Formats: sequence, C-alpha cells, structure tokens
Amino acid sequence: MSSLERLSKKQRGAIALWYERIMAAIATFNLALVAFDISYIQLRNFWLQGTIQIPFVGIIIQAPILSDSIDSSPVTTWYDPIKGIQPNRDTENYLEVVSELQIQAQKTGYGSTQSQSILTELRELSEQMIDENPFQGADKSGTLEKIKNRARDHMGVESAKEAFNQFWTPENLLNSSENPVELFDTKIAPLMATNYYRSIDETGGYTNLFAALDFPFTIIFLVEFLVRSLYISRKYDTITLTDAMLWRWYDIVLFLPFFRWLRVIPVTIRLHHAKLINLEPIRAQLSRGFVATIAGELTEVIIIRVINQLQNEVRSGSLARELFEGASREYIDLNNINEIEAITNRLTEVIICQVLPTLQPQIQQIINHNIEQVAEATPFYQNVKNIPALSQYPHQLSQQISEQLSRLIADGSQNLYEAIKNDQVGAELMNQLAESFGKSLNAELQQKHTTQELESLVNDFLEEFKINYVQRLGEEDIENILEETKRLEKGKKR
Repeated sequence: MSSLERLSKKQRGAIALWYERIMAAIATFNLALVAFDISYIQLRNFWLQGTIQIPFVGIIIQAPILSDSIDSSPVTTWYDPIKGIQPNRDTENYLEVVSELQIQAQKTGYGSTQSQSILTELRELSEQMIDENPFQGADKSGTLEKIKNRARDHMGVESAKEAFNQFWTPENLLNSSENPVELFDTKIAPLMATNYYRSIDETGGYTNLFAALDFPFTIIFLVEFLVRSLYISRKYDTITLTDAMLWRWYDIVLFLPFFRWLRVIPVTIRLHHAKLINLEPIRAQLSRGFVATIAGELTEVIIIRVINQLQNEVRSGSLARELFEGASREYIDLNNINEIEAITNRLTEVIICQVLPTLQPQIQQIINHNIEQVAEATPFYQNVKNIPALSQYPHQLSQQISEQLSRLIADGSQNLYEAIKNDQVGAELMNQLAESFGKSLNAELQQKHTTQELESLVNDFLEEFKINYVQRLGEEDIENILEETKRLEKGKKR
C-alpha cells in the first residue's frame, strides 16, 4: 500500500484542494500575463509615462511615477523587445537635437552661431515631421495632431509649420514670458517620446515574441491535462481516455497558441473548484434565467402543437375513421385483455353495486313525485282527497309504492348483476347485449350528420381550450414555479 493510499479521505481531500489552488494560481498568473500582452500596445503610454487618457471623456489617469525618463521605464524597457518595438528614428532624432540645443545654449546662449544652426535644423525637422507624419506607422496620428494643436495654441497662429518656425527662433526663446524650452519638455516632448517603430516578422505581421513567454505555461497545462485525463480514465472503468479528455474540455484552451483570451473560462472554473471564488449563485441565476426564458414558450408551443394536430385529425375525419373503422384493421394486443370490455364490466359493477344503493332515497323521491303527478290527474284521486278520513291515503300509497320500486331498482339490479355474473349463460347474454349496444352506438355515430356535429363540437372545444387554458399557462409566473422547485430541492436535502 502506497503512502497516499494510507492517508485518510480528509487528508487526501486537503491535498487535492491545495493542488487545485496551486494550479489555479499558476493559471491566474498566466491569464494576467495574457491580458497584459493583449493590452500592452493600447496601454503603452501608461507603462511608459504613468498616464493614460480615457477616449471621448478627456479624463487623464495619473499613476505613480514609473520612471524618471519620458521615453523609457522598467516595464517598456523589458517588454518593448518582445513586441518588436524600437524608438522611432525621426522623433528620437528630433528630441536629441533639442537636447543639443539646450546644452549649446548653456554654453553660448541662443544667439550664437552654433545655436542658430541648431534652431534652423529644428525648424526643418518640424516641417519634415508635419509633412511625413512619422507617427502613422505606430497608428498615432492623433498624437501628431495634439503636438500641432499645442504649438498653434502657444504661438497663436493658424499654421502648425508657422508655429514651429516662430517657436524655434532666438527671439522667441529669449523674449518669451514663459520658458519655451521648458514648455516643450513638459507639453510636447512626452508626446513625441510615445512614438515608436514596430518591426515586421517573416509572416508579414508585427513581431510578437509572447509565445516564448507563454511556452512554459502551455507545457505545464498540457502535461497536467494528459496526466489528469489518464488518472480519471483509470479511476473509473466506464470512462475511456477520450471521455476523460472531453470531461475537462475547457482545459484545452490553456495550452492553445491562439484565442488566448478564452483562458478566462478555465481559469474561472479552476478558481471555483479551488474554493477561491463561489460561482454557484451565478450558475443558479443563469440556469434560472435560461429556464424562465424558454419554459413558458416551450410548454405553450408543445401543447398548442398537440392540440393543432388533434384539430387536423378531427377536421380531416381521420380520427373518426380510426375510431369506427379500426376494428377492421389488425390490432396489436399487449396483454391479452380486452380493455374496453374490462372497463365496461368494472363500471357496471360500480354503478349497480355501489352507486345505486346510495341513490335509493333520491330515486324514491323521483318515483313518488311522478306517481303523485299522475294520480292527481285522475277523478278517483280528487274524490278520495275530499273525504277527510281518506285524504292522506293517496299520499301514503304513493310513498309505499315509490319505496318498493326504488328498493327493487337498487337491490334488484344488484341481485340481477350477481346472478348474471355467476351464471355462464347470463354472462354470455350480457356480453351480447354490450356488443349489440356498441354496434348500435357505432352505427349511429357514423351517420354523416352526427359525425359532422361531433367533429364541430370537438374542434370548437379544442379551440376554446387553447384560448382559455394554454394562454393562461403561458402567462403564469415561471419565477414562482422555479422558486417552488428550489424550495422542494432544499427540503429533499434536509
């Protein structure tokens, strides 16, 4: 016996839980890395300078200082090579020339020949930047527009080229109330520093080496998937290796080299299995919403479909032919019992032996009423009624006669039924009577006018049933039904 088998069930459960938590942590870290890679280009300004502007809102989010430099940070220094990002030569050269101007100005001032030569170069580079738009390759043409707008606003002119030509002059740099170079360093240089060049790989797409970072994780998840599937297939004899792989199908996304954003599905499930998050309320609500959406419609559609089929059978006469002509076709008997005959005998027994005795008082009242109605129409009854001594005699006589007749009907029918049931000849006669009754009823129902009338009544009844009951079922609150089902499930668990 191995050491793992000697552990108690509780200990094995604790080990399994910690294993799930470790794998969930690895998967979560990998998902965070995937999210970072997917969003890196869009958020590069944030990682570069610690600021990000929300589009269409104008809100600027300022993060803690990531770097003292406007064109590099620990994050971009590390991750730019993975995305094939390099400094743009044009904007980088522009910023270097500005730095040369600042150094030269500290030595000889802005009016010296050397400084004027650098200012001339800056004016040329500004016009070249506006004409050639070096920001277009990085999809940052909007950044160039911001630079041009800030230059125009500062100089108060309509032309961006004219604004830069006036900006890079000794007169502006020496006589301006604000420090133009400091203004450039704070308002324009950070925008130019965000520009970059991204290399193209042999496939024709942008360079992206994220697969190299993701490779160790894919190996871990692939090996874990195969080992887990093999373990499940050996633990349960009825589950094959393929079935075990399908059992954990969502883990396949963890080692696929494409659609990496789908890893949020297995990561969420793993966090739930590791008991780090609880998805049960969400699952229950999603299931409840799904059932509530389709339950009413599905039930209504099924019932209406069945009723429509019945109506079609009634209108076409197929139902009548099945009922009246079915005896001529081959009939499949499942239990060697004539169900119609058995039902008829049972109903007859119940009516005669159990129902009629309980109805004897009502039968007696009916008979007594009819006897008195008939007697009142005779002259003899009227003459006897006028004699005081005999005035109650007709009523007493009708009571006795009705009592005897009602008892005869109840007891006599029961005795007759018992006698016929115990008498073979009587039973045969009763069967013949039932058969003749059925044939007569069948023949009468096959009359054209009778069939048409019954079909019309049945069709109208089904239509009324759809309107009155099916519609009411569709309007019933499905949420209440689901809530009741939930209470019943809780009661079973208790």
